[in-house]
Amino acid sequence: MKKHPKKAANEIASNRKARHDYLIEETFEAGISLTGTEIKSVRNGRVNLKDGYVQVRNSEAWLMNVHINEYEQGNRFNHDPLRNRKLLLHKKEIRKLAGVVQEKGITIVPLKMYFKKGFAKVLIGVGRGKKEFDKRETIKHREQDREMRRTIKVNMR
Repeated sequence: MKKHPKKAANEIASNRKARHDYLIEETFEAGISLTGTEIKSVRNGRVNLKDGYVQVRNSEAWLMNVHINEYEQGNRFNHDPLRNRKLLLHKKEIRKLAGVVQEKGITIVPLKMYFKKGFAKVLIGVGRGKKEFDKRETIKHREQDREMRRTIKVNMR
């Protein structure tokens, strides 16, 4: 049986693959501009952050390629599941992100989406792409930690 990490009560979706593929150097909390049917779908947990990324254009941050399913009870005014959504950040943060992205190998990816005081928020991370050997190294360390915890648990009995 595979154990899944515990989700916080207000967490909607998380992007576990991002932490595997990127070395996250810095995180930012951003609000997200959603339409009525989108927020209803988000409240139902119908979000996929897997292939998402953030792009800075015209001094605005945009969340690209994040899939929010159409709302089941939505009518003809339903939203496009893959539309680009504006992120709500301070100008200083946007300028910082725009400067960081200019470096080679840096990407901004969404890490998780959650509710905070009734508003949908996205945790975005500035990440540097990992090489294949880095990924294997991370998996090796995780396995060693797991084995160490297992032996400690057995010895405590």
